[in-house]
Amino acid sequence: MFSPISLYAQDDQTLADIRQELTILFTEVRKLQRELSTTGGAGVNVAGSTVLDRVSAMESELQRLTSKTEELENRINRIVADGTARIGDLEFRLVELEGGDVSTLGEMTTLGGADQTSVPAPLTSPATPTDQASLAVGEEADFQRAQEALAAGDFRAAADLFATFNQTYPGGPLGPEADLRRGEALDKLGDTREAARAYLASFSASPEGPIAPQALFELGRSLGALGQTQEACVTLGEVGIRFAESPYVARAEEQRRSIGCS
Repeated sequence: MFSPISLYAQDDQTLADIRQELTILFTEVRKLQRELSTTGGAGVNVAGSTVLDRVSAMESELQRLTSKTEELENRINRIVADGTARIGDLEFRLVELEGGDVSTLGEMTTLGGADQTSVPAPLTSPATPTDQASLAVGEEADFQRAQEALAAGDFRAAADLFATFNQTYPGGPLGPEADLRRGEALDKLGDTREAARAYLASFSASPEGPIAPQALFELGRSLGALGQTQEACVTLGEVGIRFAESPYVARAEEQRRSIGCS
């Protein structure tokens, strides 16, 4: 993904340096988000004394807006490309600093994708309560399509569909569950590391939501399967601390015993 020579040259970076770079990237993303917000001052001048004058004014305005759109698109594409490369670089260095295996890092997703005890995906509707008015056009249908692939046992398609879903509807109300179900599909494919990342994304997106206990439990279970026993024990213990009334508390305690947590 990156030249090892250029990366090793940055080994003297501290975690504070990396956090500062992440802060800069976060600021750039916020700038992009502001581009999507209207200022309330937009207006189009199509005045004219005749129909031909008004048509000419509309054509001129259309050309101006097209040019502005292309300019913004090029700027956003440059930021996305730069941000993707820099985040991939930071992930590589963080894994090195933490003593991880950099060879296991997959390709960086562009900014914008053992016995299992996972709960089967619902066939008709998502587990996360949603207000239909808050869903984008086609959002529920796309989510349902991914759910059906998961229920049918087409785990590769399900994982890809859920990843595409969150790229298409970033920050949507079904996003945390999409990550959770993507983790289940990846688990079934034997990709435990990426499944753990999906479970973490699900929990991080909605740490107090209705599926948070399951996401936290699945994250802890996956960490145990990856041999990260200490981290798994702490994570599984958090299920009971955060969600004392959840049925996943008993499952988390059973998992803790099975991996030898103290």
